[in-house]
Amino acid sequence: MSSIIPKKISENQYVIEADSNLGMKVPVKIYADENLMQKMLTDRTIMQAINVASIPGIVSHGVVLPDGHEGYGFPVGGVAAMDAEEGMISPGGVGYDINCGVRLLRSNLNEDTVRSKLKELVTDLFGSIPSGVGSKGAVNLSHSQLDEVLVNGVNWAIDNGYGSSNDSDVCEENGKIANADPNKVSDKARKRGAPQLGSLGSGNHFLEIQKVAEIHDQEAAKRMGITEGTITILIHCGSRGFGHQVCSDYLRVSEQSLEKYGINLADRELACVPNTSEEGESYRKAMFAALNFAWSNRQMITHWTRKSFERVFNQSESDLDMKLVYDVSHNIAKVEKHKVDGKERKLVVHRKGATRAFPANRDEVPFKYRDIGQPVLIPGSMGTASWILLGQPNSMDLSFGSTAHGAGRTMSRSKARRNFTENDVKKSLSDKGIFLKALTRDGVVEETPEAYKDVDAVVNVSHNLGIATKVAKLVPIGVIKG
Repeated sequence: MSSIIPKKISENQYVIEADSNLGMKVPVKIYADENLMQKMLTDRTIMQAINVASIPGIVSHGVVLPDGHEGYGFPVGGVAAMDAEEGMISPGGVGYDINCGVRLLRSNLNEDTVRSKLKELVTDLFGSIPSGVGSKGAVNLSHSQLDEVLVNGVNWAIDNGYGSSNDSDVCEENGKIANADPNKVSDKARKRGAPQLGSLGSGNHFLEIQKVAEIHDQEAAKRMGITEGTITILIHCGSRGFGHQVCSDYLRVSEQSLEKYGINLADRELACVPNTSEEGESYRKAMFAALNFAWSNRQMITHWTRKSFERVFNQSESDLDMKLVYDVSHNIAKVEKHKVDGKERKLVVHRKGATRAFPANRDEVPFKYRDIGQPVLIPGSMGTASWILLGQPNSMDLSFGSTAHGAGRTMSRSKARRNFTENDVKKSLSDKGIFLKALTRDGVVEETPEAYKDVDAVVNVSHNLGIATKVAKLVPIGVIKG
């Protein structure tokens, strides 16, 4: 519980001024409405953001996005930009599920067609996409094949028959980040990751069949192939045990290096190393390998999703027109150019539970969308809506080109297990016309919609501030949980 109350400076904007008594080097800016702010004050979100503002080399201001909540060291929904030469890189500022991300597929099927075969479709998808805590993927990778995945990302999957180059064209970084180095990854990470490629995992990861319920930006929706009443598929998963182990390994390295570099921190969970140090370079190369693993992972799930639709509707992928709209990444740190005090600087931007939201005409936005801005995908919980937004210029000034990554939890998993039963959750979803298939009881109960913030409220803050604006609202009809 925070004793420091942020000061409201305008609608949806709050600030905590830099206080040297708290070790803060920069102010913290928080984007929220009254209700979301009250929720942040009930856990350690604000205190964690203040601690992040004390990390050596942080520039301009720390950011808490409207889905912000307590995390490991950094709040989830936090953004921090460090000077690329003088600043730090922090494994905790990226998180355990490196490149947890969301990808959206469109189709030309309408709701009636899909509802008529919904149970068959969800059951087929559930059977063909491995999910769950230790779930294994459907491919057995040799040591050298895993190296190829870690270096080539989505291209490895495409080259092996899981999709086409049209898919990589609409991924962040085209689904492959350069300078990943498999040699910087531990054997333990390899052992955990190798069997899991092409699996959904557990926790808040899911595959959802949705209908397009509302269009708010006709031009952007048209560019993305999104039409009201049609069916979309949202896939939310990351780098599985591989990324988790990379984070664990380098948190340990960072903790052990604090004394070496004379780094004093408000919280050891913020363990970091100079970005240009040998340890910093090693972490980045290992983290990049995990990014590539996750892109390849989502690509394989995409392929099996398309095959399920082909089987159930007895149509080819091209008939169904199941194109990838976009793939966004959360939990990532990248060197980017941003203006600070009117000067362009190279910064290490940490996005922990945050989505990049670049505006039009940035080179990083895929050619297909460069003149309108980057698509942003914000999943809700399994009983509520998800949103497509469009990155806007204000994001560059307010949040280093970032917005929220989801609804954000308000209730711990253990509390959800105490307060809800599997039957309650399934019945409430069924009453909304949502068919759910899950591997475990806990997977259902822990992810009950009541455990999450209101995704519409989170999206409204982003929209109102002009960080990323509304394109379309998607409502679930079928859900698969690990």
